[in-house]
Amino acid sequence: MSSETTPPVPSSSPAPASTPAPGGGHNRDGQNRDNRGGQRRDGFNRGGPRRDRQPEAPKDGPQMVEKVVFINRCAKVVKGGRRFSFSALAVVGDQKGNVGIGYGKANEVPDAIKKGTANAHKRMVNVKLKGDTIPHDVFGEYDGGRVLLKPATSGTGLIAGGAVRAVLEAAGVKNVLTKSMGSSNHIAVVHATLNGLLQLRLAQEIKNARKASV
Repeated sequence: MSSETTPPVPSSSPAPASTPAPGGGHNRDGQNRDNRGGQRRDGFNRGGPRRDRQPEAPKDGPQMVEKVVFINRCAKVVKGGRRFSFSALAVVGDQKGNVGIGYGKANEVPDAIKKGTANAHKRMVNVKLKGDTIPHDVFGEYDGGRVLLKPATSGTGLIAGGAVRAVLEAAGVKNVLTKSMGSSNHIAVVHATLNGLLQLRLAQEIKNARKASV
């Protein structure tokens, strides 16, 4: 009795395609590339050669001190009711002898402060200091404001208040005696303080001026 062997039937399903290794593959040009962000193994990006990012250089600019001295609110009566507007008096300085005063107006408080600060940056001036105090006594005047400034020894501190203190802190004065006389208006006091600081002269400048006059 003879037995017949049945030939194997070929499978109709196609052979599984080879799975590419993780992290790599082929692009349209047939070149290998990395799946992470489209970076190719030959070191080139889609947009051109690879460029490593350089760390940003630290900014060594002067550290500015910005102070808001006073914010005023003004109300205008119109047909529909009251319409408010705001004005801000700001002082800016680097605590190294440079100080500026600015005034800004807007319908909102943040906008008024922004305008006043920007105006102060544009109007910065340099004042003469002797270390952390002023070189000599000085009397500043502006409109109705009058301010007396006297130098003080180290450890005395900044004996000032209100608008006078804001200007002196921004300028970098740490030891001084002050007295505000006359008007208490913030704008007048601030400008009177700045007027006094602009009158300061160092000993060498006075000596050179006397020699030139002779």
